[in-house]
Amino acid sequence: MGYLTLILICQLLGEIVARLARLPVPGPVIGMVILFCGLLLRRGIPEGLETSGGYLLRILPMLFVPAGVGIVTHLDVLRRSWAAFGGAVVVGTALTIAVTGLVMQLAVRHRAKTAPADTA
Repeated sequence: MGYLTLILICQLLGEIVARLARLPVPGPVIGMVILFCGLLLRRGIPEGLETSGGYLLRILPMLFVPAGVGIVTHLDVLRRSWAAFGGAVVVGTALTIAVTGLVMQLAVRHRAKTAPADTA
């Protein structure tokens, strides 16, 4: 089985879980968690999976084209609700920056505790 197929199967499983459990989380996000757990159990990333993932990352900007077209075709909704959209973007960005900073601080502290002492 190809690794691109594996990625798509994990996404499909995520969609199924999200819909059956009626979770407010997108199926692809659940699929990524499923794939991540599988990689943890395997204790590594197969070279083919890394190659397939790298290919998807290279073409990622093209995957945003449909979203951009959707925004353009619904400009009337954006005009009516610009304050709500703008607020959501600002709050979401601030939360993302804050959480990223906290996770980074925790990672640095954890690494400092677990790193062997420098005896030089």
